[in-house]
Amino acid sequence: MKIVTIVVLLAITAYTIGFGITLWKEKQKFGAVAVFFLSLALLVLPFFSIF
Repeated sequence: MKIVTIVVLLAITAYTIGFGITLWKEKQKFGAVAVFFLSLALLVLPFFSIF
């Protein structure tokens, strides 16, 4: 079950980082930085509650 959780978190993070890169290319740097911080929080916070 932990492996499934990690795979799902990594997939969601990859999609979110891809969206951040798209925003960065469209010259929306503030939004891209916010999305990158969101994806970082998406990776870090579940480990406090799940593991």
